[in-house]
Amino acid sequence: MSQTGNAATSSSKEKRQYRKGSPVPARERQQASLARRSSTHKAFHAVIRTSLKKKLAQFAEEEGITQAQMIEKLIELEASRRKLES
Repeated sequence: MSQTGNAATSSSKEKRQYRKGSPVPARERQQASLARRSSTHKAFHAVIRTSLKKKLAQFAEEEGITQAQMIEKLIELEASRRKLES
């Protein structure tokens, strides 16, 4: 059995055209994303111990969320804990 027939039919198909215009470069997509979130989010930079960073990554992976979302969740948990103590 020859596969030349299969190869000819699969390559003879016309590729779909990109319908939304030219793709936006990654840098521009990131800038647009940051601009949209600037009203509700604020960026910060932190340097933490490697062992704690690994734990943060582990916690986030277990929850199925990003590390940024995990930090938000931990802050919210601490805020609610402190509210209960008051």
